[in-house]
Amino acid sequence: MIPTSLFDYHLPAELIAQRPAARRDGSRLLVVDRSRRTLEHRMFSDLPEFLKPGDILFRNTASVLPARLIGRRPTGGRVECLLLRREEADGAGEVWRCLLRPGRRLQAGAVFHAAADALAGTVESALGDGCVLVRFVARDGKSVVEAANRAGEVPLPPYIGRSDASHRQEDRERYQTVYADPGRQVAVAAPTAGLHFTPELLGRIREMGVGTADLTLHVGLGTFRPIATEAVESHPIHSEFYEIPLETQRALFAPFSGRRVAVGTTTVRSVEDFLSRHEGPAGSDFLSEASTFIYPPRVFRGVDALITNFHQPRSTLLCLVAAFLAPGSTEGIPWLMDIYAEAVSLRYRFFSYGDSMLLL
Repeated sequence: MIPTSLFDYHLPAELIAQRPAARRDGSRLLVVDRSRRTLEHRMFSDLPEFLKPGDILFRNTASVLPARLIGRRPTGGRVECLLLRREEADGAGEVWRCLLRPGRRLQAGAVFHAAADALAGTVESALGDGCVLVRFVARDGKSVVEAANRAGEVPLPPYIGRSDASHRQEDRERYQTVYADPGRQVAVAAPTAGLHFTPELLGRIREMGVGTADLTLHVGLGTFRPIATEAVESHPIHSEFYEIPLETQRALFAPFSGRRVAVGTTTVRSVEDFLSRHEGPAGSDFLSEASTFIYPPRVFRGVDALITNFHQPRSTLLCLVAAFLAPGSTEGIPWLMDIYAEAVSLRYRFFSYGDSMLLL
């Protein structure tokens, strides 16, 4: 058994990035050469220097929905509703899995209005995981997603503090990758490793002969849930839907001279879950639910290099990165803690709006 305490580390609060870098690719990049066990401190704009023709960037094109809705009960009480996932839609509206505050006062049958009164919500039932099912009816006939895009707020992680709406437009733009598919507004958290890319940087990479292959993982709140069990293996891993187009599946299996470079842990999770089920392309676009928990001593089948941000203590994402540092062993755990200690000492910026790592 692997003690969860091995994934704990001290992080000064001032190193948790509250705003993005002035330029997306102006963040720092800590480059880890796994074979030589060396570290190099660069800028994200230097990324092309570490890529080569034939490499393929696998990336998550999920788009973040402004899923945080502010509403009111008929009594005037404030309601905060976080849209997590649409469960069904019919002539009587749309049913969504949601988180509500104050949850104890919003039992089955409770009603509220949200999104600048564009939506009328009725709580249908409570679920066992702290979520509830809410049936929404739009006053103007629009969809819940359309109402959220007009009046919702970006559901920033709890470690990013906002006391007012002064950063609302910046967050809408910057808590979203430049290659996010607007038709795939299925995430309540950004695939943050991709936040550092700019159109210009992607253009330089393409000109080098580096390809891209896209997939979509519906990033959920489980991403931020710390491991609460004493042993890593005992943690009940969350599941997330993902979609891999046939073209991307073929890129995973096609013979090529370069490396499969995953942009972010969500991409790794999708690829590894898919490859645990298939020995070749599925024959059509593939939709499934990822429930794979990646921790040491995992061996990776579809990822040769990884771009990732700095993650929270005692998180499943730390487990994944430690496994990738030293596949097939647990040696990546103390090594990752050493790397993080150096990043702290050099004042790297952590978490969603923070700096980045490249593991080669």
